[in-house]
Amino acid sequence: MSHWSLLTWKRDRRSLRRAMPTLAVLATLLTTSAGVAAGAAGAVERDVLGSGGLTQVELSSFEGDASVRSLTASALRDAGKVPGVRRVVGDYSSVLYAEESGTYDLTSHTLTPSDDLPVSAGAIPAELGPKEVVLPAHAQGTDFSSLLGRTVAFGYTQASGTTDVVQLKIVALYDPSWQADGPGVAYLSEDTAAFLAAVRAGLETEAFREKEGAQSAVVVVEHQRQVAAVTRALQDDGFSASAVSDRVRNLPGLFGVADLAMRVGVLVLAGGALMLGAVRAGDSARARLGQLAVLRILGSGRPELRRILLGEAVLSGGLAGLAGVVAGTGLSVALAGPLSDALGLRITVADALPGPAWAAAALLLPAVGLAAGTLLGSREVLRRDPYLTARAHG
Repeated sequence: MSHWSLLTWKRDRRSLRRAMPTLAVLATLLTTSAGVAAGAAGAVERDVLGSGGLTQVELSSFEGDASVRSLTASALRDAGKVPGVRRVVGDYSSVLYAEESGTYDLTSHTLTPSDDLPVSAGAIPAELGPKEVVLPAHAQGTDFSSLLGRTVAFGYTQASGTTDVVQLKIVALYDPSWQADGPGVAYLSEDTAAFLAAVRAGLETEAFREKEGAQSAVVVVEHQRQVAAVTRALQDDGFSASAVSDRVRNLPGLFGVADLAMRVGVLVLAGGALMLGAVRAGDSARARLGQLAVLRILGSGRPELRRILLGEAVLSGGLAGLAGVVAGTGLSVALAGPLSDALGLRITVADALPGPAWAAAALLLPAVGLAAGTLLGSREVLRRDPYLTARAHG
């Protein structure tokens, strides 16, 4: 960049610095989207896939859909016979409520291998026992911290509408902000969860498992390389099966939008910078025809004038990209807390930083696009006869 570029960029309000606000906004949007998507992906990789999700397949049951195989006891046994499958755990849902003190009403689920709870107190055993339960640290106004390690009476409802009591030991508490199955969930062993669901439906446990089945199930595969084959075999057998790694990487809602926006944003930023460069450069050169004509008469050639305009473009695009990266990174870091609540996983500041490639794209594309657009937009103006132009602008 020449001294003249810096001089005209600073002093002439008709210079290409007018393109900076628009490019800075585009770079900010790209960087923010990259940070949001990176934060969600980082949290998923660390808290879900890192805890065994790479070797898991999820089975779903859709009520009323005859094309999808129900997750009955016999169906889950068939799933367990697929080569490469090590274990199948069905998820059964019911409700536990306060029997002695408190006013809580907790949804209960099976603690499956895909549930990587952020334990805040106590410890979850390798396999939860039939008389054990894991609760949120607090829920619905009740603090369970004082009950950790104690056996507590929980109420549950039977099909007749009457109530009964089950004694469960609270072995661990987890951070209640983790809400993969919703707020205030009690996690039980598969047998206990199935028992409560069966009692609520008025059936014996085995009859319930065979007739109603689980609402979902997690299949644990022996090795990551077998997941694709196991998933295909389960799908061929009528199950709605999907690899957990595929499901969590296809980020839902806002995170899916951010991932799409990040990819589209590169094209929009590049195209926007190119178009803006062409339009702004043409306008800027036409607005300064007299000034450029005088420079040519004094001995400056078209290449030198073009270098002045390119210097303005690089300076404007570079500063716009830098401002966008700084603003977008700050915004994505500020959103880490709220987005952690939305995803149900902890997004750290390091997670929320956009990847180097995306940050570089946001930093460089405005300058590159604006420079390319400047070459296109200034060609026609710089071809004009400088003497006729100077005389016209007298």
